[in-house]
Amino acid sequence: MDYFKEYRSFVSSYYFAEGLRITAGVTLPAVILSYFNLLDVGLVASLGAICVSASDIPGPILHRRNGMQACVILIFFVALLTGFVSAQPVALAVFIAISCFIFSMIGVYGGRVNAVGLAALLVMVLSIHQVHTGWDVVRNALYVSAGGLWYMLLSLALYSFRPYRLVQQALGESIMAIAEYLRTRALFYNKDVNYDKVYRQVMEEQVSVQQKQLLLRDLLFKSRHIVKESTVTGRTLLMIFTDTVDLFEKTTTSFYAYETLHREFDNTDILQHYQETIMKIADELDEIGLSVQWGRQSPEPVSLQKNIQALQEYFNEFRNTHRTPGNLEALISLRKILQSLEDISVRLYTLHHYTGYDRKRAGEYKLSDDYEQFVTPTDLDWRLLKDNLTLRSNTFRHALRVSIATTAGYILSHLLAFGHSYWILLTIIVILKPAYSLSRERNYQRFLGTVLGALIGLLIIWTVEGRTVLFILMLVLMTGAYSFMRTRYLVSVVLMTPYILIMFHLLDSGEFTQILRDRLIDTGIGSVIAFLATFLLVPAWEKEQMKGYMTEALTESIAYYRNVSAAFTGVTVTETAYKLSRKNAFVALANLSGAFSRMLLEPRSKQTNSRIVHQFVVMSYMLNSHIATLSYFAKPLGAKYRSDEFVPVVEDTIEELEAIRALVNGPAADVQDDDNPEAVLQQQMAELMDKRRTELQQGLMETETRVRLSELKPIVDQFLFISRIAGDMKKVVLESNAKE
Repeated sequence: MDYFKEYRSFVSSYYFAEGLRITAGVTLPAVILSYFNLLDVGLVASLGAICVSASDIPGPILHRRNGMQACVILIFFVALLTGFVSAQPVALAVFIAISCFIFSMIGVYGGRVNAVGLAALLVMVLSIHQVHTGWDVVRNALYVSAGGLWYMLLSLALYSFRPYRLVQQALGESIMAIAEYLRTRALFYNKDVNYDKVYRQVMEEQVSVQQKQLLLRDLLFKSRHIVKESTVTGRTLLMIFTDTVDLFEKTTTSFYAYETLHREFDNTDILQHYQETIMKIADELDEIGLSVQWGRQSPEPVSLQKNIQALQEYFNEFRNTHRTPGNLEALISLRKILQSLEDISVRLYTLHHYTGYDRKRAGEYKLSDDYEQFVTPTDLDWRLLKDNLTLRSNTFRHALRVSIATTAGYILSHLLAFGHSYWILLTIIVILKPAYSLSRERNYQRFLGTVLGALIGLLIIWTVEGRTVLFILMLVLMTGAYSFMRTRYLVSVVLMTPYILIMFHLLDSGEFTQILRDRLIDTGIGSVIAFLATFLLVPAWEKEQMKGYMTEALTESIAYYRNVSAAFTGVTVTETAYKLSRKNAFVALANLSGAFSRMLLEPRSKQTNSRIVHQFVVMSYMLNSHIATLSYFAKPLGAKYRSDEFVPVVEDTIEELEAIRALVNGPAADVQDDDNPEAVLQQQMAELMDKRRTELQQGLMETETRVRLSELKPIVDQFLFISRIAGDMKKVVLESNAKE
């Protein structure tokens, strides 16, 4: 691992900037007001800042501003109502139950609204222990909302200084995610590779790339100053993004079965040379991603070009010395992989030049008017909430779990009467997630992180003298805790616990031991309640959702295949339709992969047909990979090799995939088709291969047959691979249905 590169990536990332912003937004009200002997007011204002920071998730600035404005208003009323009922245990229990249900239920409107709901729950929980009366209740709510307003103004002010910073950070993250995806795919070139393990890793990396690209689409296409104004920076960022989406499609291409390549070439070092080149490309992508994050021009990838040239020369020499009639097909595949790597390296040079923010290049770029089709509209439709008020909805089930669990936690905390028992409710709210696997993971990380963090906090307090040094350490720990909050939750909790302990120690060192005990006990109780709620209260298992994800993945892959194959069948497809189908296919596959990964973390008794589902997910990945490979040939060779003979193959494959889609949702009439349109293409390729073998035996190297074979065979292979995968998927689905 390159630790220096990891460090550069971290300090230039959005997450570190967020950590600094939250730390400043939370601490400044308390520090400034403490100089005026108003520390209590400052702490309440800091509470409001923490709550609003929870709603300040990455996205277009308009959405961020609207979300924070709604949050400031909401936390005022929640703090107000909590203050009025906090002295009445029964009323407070009812209020907790209703609030937790409502603010969890609004998660149906997406991540930002869900974050606003979480902020409301945070201010409710953190206000419970403060009992006020009369106008003090109103003043407390005003202080909370004032702190939230302060954080909102700070966040918007920082954005106004560098309006493109967030997009640059997210774009750099996306490029580095593609690099990590490439590194994972390079594992296929290892001898004795574990295909199942690597496929799972590849699919996880693909999910990561898709999540980052979805965020970028929102950031770019929903930001008026980027899509409407002709600034060099905005246009350049759009150019880089659109090129990286195309680049990612190229990295997903698959020209041949890796098993065959290993069978033919494992006794040589040719695959190792290919792997080294792929790793070099990934390193260059990292450099470009880091440069985009910093807003600087990347180093010119000179060494990459030398590496590609060396691989070309080595391949030519290898082909001349190792070519036999038996490995001709495998050599053609190696050649196509090399051409793909060459194409990727050229795209890297283009990206490198883009990072220079050239005014002429930016001025020539024009964004398609259809860009809005690539983003999901944000619509707060009441009917969506109404339609989800059913046990069939995962959001509804999650809201019920949170409501019941927090109410039980409050009753228990009231009976035990610990000094900081609101930490029980806080633990429950933070841990409980709609998916069992996410809740289980959060539960483990929360408890382990709290224990480790408590030990670190004790060590710091016992060994460090001086309040100033402790305060500085607290700020460092705060920054780290909030920087890792969205990426490495365990690390975040490990850092958060000592910062909380130091904070309470600075406020009142006499109660430190009591606070430490409460923190550990309350976290343990909250973790147990959250675990029981996740497992027992209307749980939502992934197996119940898998068929929906499988159906969606098939639907989008069919559309993707239809649009890509059109180049070889004479059907006209717009560039927008093609790119939209590509995006939908990749997103649907990422959703399927993510659901399967979550299912593997659930109890074994809930993993119905996990082996078969895994086969289906891998085949779906291979299907999209081969469609992407077919698209690689569409522009340069589609018109040249357009033929009516591809039409029945495409129609037969689509019919097969549609039949599979019907079978996924239950028994369906099996369409028997005795025709074999693929046989015509197979016969043509067999004749072409025989002709080429004869030429090689005669010593004829550069012929028209060689050119036609090298260009046409990979295209035909992709059609045949896709057809074969469809047949295999059908067998897997039939086997699954037979076991149910």
